[in-house]
Amino acid sequence: MAIRPFIVGNWKMHGTRAMLSEARAIDRAAQRLMQVEIALAPPYTLIHPVRREAEQIGVGAQDCHPADGGAHTGDISAAMVADAGAGFVILGHSERRQGHGEKDSLICEKGTAALAAGLKLILCCGEPMEKRESGKAVDFVLRQLKASLPATIEEAGERLTIAYEPIWAIGSGRAASIDEIVEMHTAIRAFLVKTFGEEEGAAVRILYGGSVNAENAAEIIAGDEVGGALVGGASLSAESFMNIVLAVQEVITNRD
Repeated sequence: MAIRPFIVGNWKMHGTRAMLSEARAIDRAAQRLMQVEIALAPPYTLIHPVRREAEQIGVGAQDCHPADGGAHTGDISAAMVADAGAGFVILGHSERRQGHGEKDSLICEKGTAALAAGLKLILCCGEPMEKRESGKAVDFVLRQLKASLPATIEEAGERLTIAYEPIWAIGSGRAASIDEIVEMHTAIRAFLVKTFGEEEGAAVRILYGGSVNAENAAEIIAGDEVGGALVGGASLSAESFMNIVLAVQEVITNRD
C-alpha cells in the first residue's frame, strides 16, 4: 500500500489530564511503528495538552462550529481548535447527527469552515440498521456523503479522509462483515474518483469504524479499499489501541 494506513482514536467525551499518560504511551509506541499513521482526537480540553506531549502522533478535534466566532455559547470554532494544536477535525459522526440533530447541510458548512482554518477533515458517514436491512445502505451513504462534502476541497488526497461507520456497529460490539465493509468502501471509492478525478479520488483514505478491536483489525484492514480505522472505546487505553496498530502493521509488513 503506497499510502500508510491511518488509525485514529476518537476519545469522545472521555478524558481528563490523568489520561495524558495514555497519550504519551501511544506516542512513544508510534515512534516505533512508522508504517502506520496514528492520531488521537481527545475532547477539546485536552487538545493542547496532548499536542504538547505528542512528538509523533497527529492530534485533532471531534467537532467544530461553522462560524468564525460570535454569540455561540459553549461552541468552538475551527480557528480555535487549530489554535489549540489540532491538525484535523472529525465531522458528521453519527453521535452528532443523532444526538444533536445535525443535518448534512450543517456538516458541509462546518467542513468549509475547517478547511478555511487550515484543518484536514475526517468526514463520517454511515447507515442505520433499517437501511442495511432494506438493501439501501449504499445509496443512503453515498447521498449522505455527497450532501455533507464541502465544495471547497482542493487537494482532496491531502485534506480529506472518509470514515465509514455503520450506525448499528458503533459501540455495539458487532462490526460489519468484511463483505459489507468492502462493498461500501468500493462504492465510496467510485464516488470519490467521480468527484475528484482518478488521482485525487484514489488518494483519499477510507477508514472503517464500528467496534474495531485487536481481534478483528487485521481482517478489516486487509479488505479492499480499507485505508485505516476510526477507533472508539479501544483507543482509551494505550495497550488496547496499540494492539490494533500492531495488528495493522503486521498486515502491511506481510503485504510488502
